[in-house]
Amino acid sequence: MTTYIPSITLPDAIFANPAASILVPVGLGLGVGYSVSPKSTQKTYLALKQPPYRPPPQVFGPTWTTLYGLMGYSAYKAWTTGTASLNPNTVQLTKQGATLFTIQLGLNLIWMPLFFGLKRPIEATTDIAVLTGLTGYLTYVWSQVDSVAAWCMAPYLGWLGFATYLSAGTGYLNNWNFADKERETKSSNTGSGMNKDYVNKAPEQE
Repeated sequence: MTTYIPSITLPDAIFANPAASILVPVGLGLGVGYSVSPKSTQKTYLALKQPPYRPPPQVFGPTWTTLYGLMGYSAYKAWTTGTASLNPNTVQLTKQGATLFTIQLGLNLIWMPLFFGLKRPIEATTDIAVLTGLTGYLTYVWSQVDSVAAWCMAPYLGWLGFATYLSAGTGYLNNWNFADKERETKSSNTGSGMNKDYVNKAPEQE
């Protein structure tokens, strides 16, 4: 059972402010996404062998933005309800949830750099599997504090389950190794120099 650990938990002021609680995960998620390079990420995604039911890459941006917003509102709702309670157990569960929320957000944010940046599918799949389990436990904890907060986590939890399937399926179909999918190609801009490309990538349309 995870306890409240202030040193690794987001500041109380973030959870207590509805705008901050929503904008912090949305902003961090967008920041990580752009740091990995959306164009490069999309090319990698399309080049790798994928399991059935993979969505088009354009779906992920709006979906994750919505889910980050929902998880942020869930944090705000649980925090404001729980800390106002006269029941010490509810207050403790609220603070425990704040620590769990912060940990799961960190695990969430490192998945994309692991999977697309470092091309480490084993580590990325382990990360998202742990994240899914932790988020399930967080949802359970917050269900004892505020039912609305728990329901706001439900879409996120469902998407994490699907994302775990995609991560594991992609890793398995590519033999848990993305590095061997790369090949050196000449730069199309200058005609000289070398760029990274993918052996399974479909030809670009003119």
